Amino acid sequence: MGHVSLLKPTVNLEVEYLSFYQEWKESGEEMIPWVIGKDPSDFGAMVESLLQSEKGMNLPEGWVPDSTFWLVDRDQIVLGVVNVRHQLTEKLSNLGGHIGYGIRPSARRKGYAAELLALTLEKVKELGIFKVLIVCDQGNIASKKTIRRNGGVEGDDFVEKSGNTVKRFWIEV
Repeated sequence: MGHVSLLKPTVNLEVEYLSFYQEWKESGEEMIPWVIGKDPSDFGAMVESLLQSEKGMNLPEGWVPDSTFWLVDRDQIVLGVVNVRHQLTEKLSNLGGHIGYGIRPSARRKGYAAELLALTLEKVKELGIFKVLIVCDQGNIASKKTIRRNGGVEGDDFVEKSGNTVKRFWIEV
């Protein structure tokens, strides 16, 4: 695995981000974290909306401020995206947690998720969050391993109305 870092969204990486986005769309998989589902056709506006969310500006009712970062390698290839919610609502306490992340399909099984989460925990500390909730579906074995590798301690599960079990992990930073 090469050197990777987290960057705030920037219009300077439009080509690299659109490659990431297109690969994910073509995979047919659910877009996680939710922010990668944002329409990038007006790329500058999308980036601006992500940066405004961090400041708590123009949020839908009931939403909390959140920070988005892109995991990039030395060549500025966007390998993954992470979204950090600055606080928890009741819904986020059960289903979303503080951190949601995803690695592009072609970059999986290479250790990037664990590195992404480790780098994110440093960012979370800078936000003044010292006990972090991260969740994943019961069947997401890779995510459970990634969370545990970064110090995640299993908490109480949450069972959705559909019967899906959401695993809840806490990490003290």
